[in-house]
Amino acid sequence: MQESIAGQVVEVAIIGAGFGGLGAGAMLRQRGIDDFVILERNQKVGGTWYENSYPGCQCDVQSDLYSFSFAPNPDWSRTYSPQSEIQQYLHSVAENRDLLPKIRFGCSVQEARWDAASSRWRIDTNRGLVQARFLILAHGAMSAPAYPDIEGLDEFGGEVLHSARWDHAVEFSGKRVGVIGTGASAIQIVPALQPLAKQMSVFQRTPAWIVPRYDKEISDWTKTLYRTVPLLQRLSRWRQYWEREFLVPPLVYSPMWAKWVERWARRHLHKQVKDVALRARLRPQYRIGCKRILLSNDFYPAMQQPNVELVTDSIQRVTRDGVQTADGRHHQLDALVLATGFRVADHPFWSSVVGAKGETLAETWSDGAAAYLGISVPNFPNMFLLAGPNTGIGHTSLVFMLEAQVRYALSAMQWMKTNGTDVMQVTPEACSEFTAEIQRRSTSTTWAGGSCHSWYLDAQGRNSTIWPGFTLEYWWRTRSFNPALYSSAVAASEVVESSRKAA
Repeated sequence: MQESIAGQVVEVAIIGAGFGGLGAGAMLRQRGIDDFVILERNQKVGGTWYENSYPGCQCDVQSDLYSFSFAPNPDWSRTYSPQSEIQQYLHSVAENRDLLPKIRFGCSVQEARWDAASSRWRIDTNRGLVQARFLILAHGAMSAPAYPDIEGLDEFGGEVLHSARWDHAVEFSGKRVGVIGTGASAIQIVPALQPLAKQMSVFQRTPAWIVPRYDKEISDWTKTLYRTVPLLQRLSRWRQYWEREFLVPPLVYSPMWAKWVERWARRHLHKQVKDVALRARLRPQYRIGCKRILLSNDFYPAMQQPNVELVTDSIQRVTRDGVQTADGRHHQLDALVLATGFRVADHPFWSSVVGAKGETLAETWSDGAAAYLGISVPNFPNMFLLAGPNTGIGHTSLVFMLEAQVRYALSAMQWMKTNGTDVMQVTPEACSEFTAEIQRRSTSTTWAGGSCHSWYLDAQGRNSTIWPGFTLEYWWRTRSFNPALYSSAVAASEVVESSRKAA
């Protein structure tokens, strides 16, 4: 049983102990701010990299780049790290930065509500009430699994696993396994389970563009070199960063420039899939970059194994012992894997955050999520989002963006402290102008005109997820806090106290 934390009052409350939350905690420590708490619903740090532990789970950004700039790791085992290693890295960061005593594990936030009377956030959790002057939301864009709306799914008699809620006790050997989806998690799960399964049916709605993963084991000599001369690893990190930044023009803006990337992916498909009919079914018909580009060397080979079938007819319903598709076939299954992604554009946690006007984030964003720089929302004072609207990245490391957002939040806190301001919120005008700019820039991007519909777009067809440009520009725009775009006030409690003394 977890001890109660009721009555705790802190300067900063951070929700989530993944990359965002741990990064915020570490950077608060660097600034000499010790009065904070991290509320984490799980029993370990890691966020996405703790919850997603499915077979074959691996990052699609190089290890040197997919890590904190202030906490390089010379001991990565591979160019692209597996899930367990990333989760262990985050634990070591928490340990080395003395963050573990600040984390309240098994602490699920039920509601975070702004209290105007005290000018504080009141955070109700399963372990009691916490109050904080500042609230940092680091709950993660990919922390709420999306379950498909398929008739009969609850009636299936076998095992049902979502990729983000994996049950390692389930045995797949000798079973007939169905995998719904061919996205980022599916292309890792399929090769991992294919050798175990008696029969595997992969249900594909839309094929993905897949490029080779240039992954290799990092030698002991390289690790020793990185430990001895840390500058070399930093240079490797910056090389990887700029290689990925140069992908922005072809993948975001220019269909003509994107053709060379598309040819690269087509060559990969043609090289690995010799069957012409299967190759045609695995070839996307939309412009590359419209959906997330995937990395894999073993998905296409797995799809050609004799115990694997690609099913492209739409699913009509799930039955007690399988899946029925539109062509009238019934695919008998013993286990069903849902590789169906996350609720990014309509995260359920938004309904738990209540602002100054009594509206939840979900209600405020009923027409689409929007925040100034993806960080600040009007009528949600002293609150900062990490990985908020339009700060997602399809071509490089999200950690780069998270560090920029934390620096901006800390700059805002410092400005408020220096100027004696207790409450601050972005103006509706600043947020509206920024949102209009993002939507204007998004209309000419691949996501809007690439002939596909992805999770980058919300129900209204707006880009509410991805940053439409270079991450270097985002870093530049978040390098300093601009108080002119915010309205500020002294805490109500301080005004009352001043009036009392004056009388």
